[in-house]
Amino acid sequence: METRAILRFVRVPPRKARLVIDLIRGRDVQEAVTIIRFTPKRAARVIGKVLRSAMANAQHNDGVRDVDRLYVKAAFVNEGPRWKRWTPRAMGRATPIRKRTSHITIVLEERPAS
Repeated sequence: METRAILRFVRVPPRKARLVIDLIRGRDVQEAVTIIRFTPKRAARVIGKVLRSAMANAQHNDGVRDVDRLYVKAAFVNEGPRWKRWTPRAMGRATPIRKRTSHITIVLEERPAS
Protein backbone atom coordinates (compact mmCIF):
# COMPACT_ATOMS: atom_id res chain seq x y z
CA MET A 1 0.00 0.00 0.00
CA GLU A 2 1.38 3.36 -1.02
CA THR A 3 1.30 6.25 1.45
CA ARG A 4 2.24 9.87 0.87
CA ALA A 5 2.76 13.12 2.72
CA ILE A 6 2.93 16.51 1.03
CA LEU A 7 4.11 19.79 2.51
CA ARG A 8 3.41 22.82 0.36
CA PHE A 9 4.66 26.43 0.32
CA VAL A 10 7.77 25.78 2.43
CA ARG A 11 10.20 28.69 2.61
CA VAL A 12 13.18 26.59 1.48
CA PRO A 13 14.61 26.95 -2.02
CA PRO A 14 13.95 23.80 -4.10
CA ARG A 15 17.57 23.51 -5.15
CA LYS A 16 18.73 23.28 -1.53
CA ALA A 17 15.91 20.93 -0.52
CA ARG A 18 16.77 18.54 -3.38
CA LEU A 19 20.28 18.08 -1.93
CA VAL A 20 18.72 16.57 1.19
CA ILE A 21 15.88 14.67 -0.49
CA ASP A 22 18.38 12.87 -2.77
CA LEU A 23 20.03 11.36 0.32
CA ILE A 24 16.92 9.43 1.42
CA ARG A 25 15.31 8.32 -1.84
CA GLY A 26 15.05 4.51 -2.03
CA ARG A 27 16.17 3.87 1.56
CA ASP A 28 14.42 2.16 4.46
CA VAL A 29 12.48 4.50 6.71
CA GLN A 30 14.64 4.01 9.80
CA GLU A 31 17.80 4.61 7.79
CA ALA A 32 16.24 7.73 6.22
CA VAL A 33 15.31 9.12 9.65
CA THR A 34 18.89 8.61 10.84
CA ILE A 35 20.34 10.30 7.76
CA ILE A 36 18.00 13.27 8.15
CA ARG A 37 18.81 13.61 11.85
CA PHE A 38 22.54 14.01 11.17
CA THR A 39 22.32 16.17 8.03
CA PRO A 40 23.39 19.74 8.91
CA LYS A 41 21.10 21.57 6.49
CA ARG A 42 18.08 23.73 7.23
CA ALA A 43 15.95 21.77 4.76
CA ALA A 44 16.67 18.52 6.64
CA ARG A 45 14.49 19.58 9.57
CA VAL A 46 11.49 20.25 7.33
CA ILE A 47 11.99 17.05 5.31
CA GLY A 48 12.24 15.09 8.55
CA LYS A 49 8.81 16.37 9.56
CA VAL A 50 7.34 15.32 6.20
CA LEU A 51 8.94 11.87 6.54
CA ARG A 52 7.52 11.38 10.05
CA SER A 53 4.12 12.55 8.78
CA ALA A 54 4.21 9.96 5.99
CA MET A 55 5.06 7.27 8.55
CA ALA A 56 2.13 8.34 10.73
CA ASN A 57 -0.16 8.36 7.69
CA ALA A 58 0.90 4.80 6.90
CA GLN A 59 0.04 3.63 10.41
CA HIS A 60 -3.16 5.57 10.91
CA ASN A 61 -4.75 5.75 7.47
CA ASP A 62 -3.46 2.59 5.78
CA GLY A 63 -3.16 0.28 8.79
CA VAL A 64 0.51 -0.62 8.36
CA ARG A 65 1.46 -2.62 11.44
CA ASP A 66 5.24 -2.85 11.00
CA VAL A 67 6.76 0.55 10.22
CA ASP A 68 10.22 -1.02 9.80
CA ARG A 69 9.10 -2.62 6.53
CA LEU A 70 8.45 0.77 4.91
CA TYR A 71 10.85 2.35 2.46
CA VAL A 72 10.98 5.66 0.59
CA LYS A 73 9.55 4.77 -2.81
CA ALA A 74 9.60 8.31 -4.18
CA ALA A 75 10.71 11.66 -2.82
CA PHE A 76 10.76 14.86 -4.81
CA VAL A 77 10.71 18.63 -4.46
CA ASN A 78 8.75 20.84 -6.83
CA GLU A 79 9.04 24.58 -7.09
CA GLY A 80 6.30 26.62 -5.45
CA PRO A 81 5.43 30.26 -6.06
CA ARG A 82 8.11 32.89 -5.58
CA TRP A 83 7.72 35.80 -3.22
CA LYS A 84 8.81 38.92 -5.05
CA ARG A 85 10.42 41.72 -3.07
CA TRP A 86 12.48 44.77 -3.99
CA THR A 87 15.59 46.21 -2.39
CA PRO A 88 16.91 49.72 -3.01
CA ARG A 89 20.18 50.20 -4.85
CA ALA A 90 22.37 53.15 -5.79
CA MET A 91 21.13 56.10 -7.85
CA GLY A 92 17.43 55.44 -7.21
CA ARG A 93 17.34 51.98 -8.73
CA ALA A 94 15.77 48.85 -7.28
CA THR A 95 16.80 45.21 -7.54
CA PRO A 96 14.37 42.29 -7.32
CA ILE A 97 14.67 39.67 -4.59
CA ARG A 98 13.04 36.30 -5.29
CA LYS A 99 12.24 34.26 -2.20
CA ARG A 100 11.69 30.76 -3.47
CA THR A 101 9.26 28.24 -2.00
CA SER A 102 8.98 24.46 -2.34
CA HIS A 103 6.41 21.69 -2.42
CA ILE A 104 7.91 18.56 -0.79
CA THR A 105 6.38 15.12 -1.46
CA ILE A 106 7.45 11.82 0.13
CA VAL A 107 5.87 8.49 -0.90
CA LEU A 108 6.36 5.40 1.26
CA GLU A 109 5.60 1.81 0.42
CA GLU A 110 5.81 -1.46 2.30
CA ARG A 111 8.46 -3.93 1.21
CA PRO A 112 7.00 -7.30 0.23
CA ALA A 113 7.43 -10.02 2.82
CA SER A 114 10.24 -12.34 1.83
